[in-house]
Amino acid sequence: MDERRSRLYPRFAGAQVLTALKDTPVVLVTGPRQCGKTTLVRSLVATGREFITLDDDTVLASARIDPAGLVRSLKKATIDEIQRAPDLLRSIKMSVDDNRMPGRFLLTGSANLMAVPLVSESLAGRMEIVSLLPLSQAEIHRRKPGFLRAALEGKAGRCGETMTGRQLVDAVLTGGYPEMLRRKQPERRRAWARDYVRAIVQRDVRDIAEVEKLAQMPRLLQVLSHYSGQLTNFTEIGGQVGFDDKTTRKYIGIMEQLYLVRRLDPWFRNQLKRLVKTPKLHFLDSGLLAALLAVTPERIRLDRTIFGRLLETFAFTELIKQIAWTGNACALYHYRDKDQDEVDFVVEDDTGAVVGIEVKASATVNSGDFKGLRKLAAVCGAAFKSGLVLYDGERRVPFGNRLFAAPLSCLWG
Repeated sequence: MDERRSRLYPRFAGAQVLTALKDTPVVLVTGPRQCGKTTLVRSLVATGREFITLDDDTVLASARIDPAGLVRSLKKATIDEIQRAPDLLRSIKMSVDDNRMPGRFLLTGSANLMAVPLVSESLAGRMEIVSLLPLSQAEIHRRKPGFLRAALEGKAGRCGETMTGRQLVDAVLTGGYPEMLRRKQPERRRAWARDYVRAIVQRDVRDIAEVEKLAQMPRLLQVLSHYSGQLTNFTEIGGQVGFDDKTTRKYIGIMEQLYLVRRLDPWFRNQLKRLVKTPKLHFLDSGLLAALLAVTPERIRLDRTIFGRLLETFAFTELIKQIAWTGNACALYHYRDKDQDEVDFVVEDDTGAVVGIEVKASATVNSGDFKGLRKLAAVCGAAFKSGLVLYDGERRVPFGNRLFAAPLSCLWG
């Protein structure tokens, strides 16, 4: 392991957590298992509060049998993996209603508990949520990016540490899970990914939902890996594992709650009549996706086309992480019209400013690659700030008014 990887990486979400602890009674750091939540909260508040993990079976039993008693004994605490005993949240609500001292409870959760109505109602107005996903390239390279800010200002932005060719392939296949970063061999990463998925299915799914067909969830996840980045057809997906449309939607929803996949909604304006209004589904880590698809550098050398989907997922995850850090309230979408012209990603901020981003697994870019972006620009008018084709190259090149080809490394520049 090289020296850079042996040290703790900076987590840009840490500043959000510290800010929230100063004025909010309950702060929840939420994200997938093994993404670094526990490491982050321990490093931020190393002393002065009790640390409780619900991965400890004895503590978990106590929390489930007498949640009020457990919370009553705590003055200031960090509770790890809160989704394993969600009844604790009701007791925490009662406790903070009596004492609203900022920073009383710092929680971590490996499931999106806000998708559960009872939970979201319990702590409304009392809790701030900070999302933490696997490491971004910006965190790995220790450089906070300015890509989105520049794009919303109509600029291509600066480039980060340039990665092209085999180096880019390696980064995409590795993804951002710390354990995947520690494993240099693809077969070792695949082994970890298989164990990771198995552990989530056997433990975490049971914590958040009643599932009758638990044994089929790994198969469903495998099927979903072949649909990452594509328009979502629930009937087609479910048909491959024997699920009806309703069951497929339910089980995919569980996978979204566990931060394995995320839906990407279509972008549209009310006046547009010719847009496809079907969401896409993306995995939340390109390394996990690559492991499920058994993609290796050797396979990519033989067939470069399989790299495109992985690269799109890689860019997707970099964007959603960066959106979480930016001062602007931004949302991420995809664009596709009935003429099949599309833009992989559309970023829109709270002022209505729009940026379009295409991802291309090639070392060259031509004018035709901007067709979807030009359509988006025409629809948005002055709200369209910039359109970028991110590619496997090293140079930033203008392609007309507010249109640029830019290296993928601009994402972490």
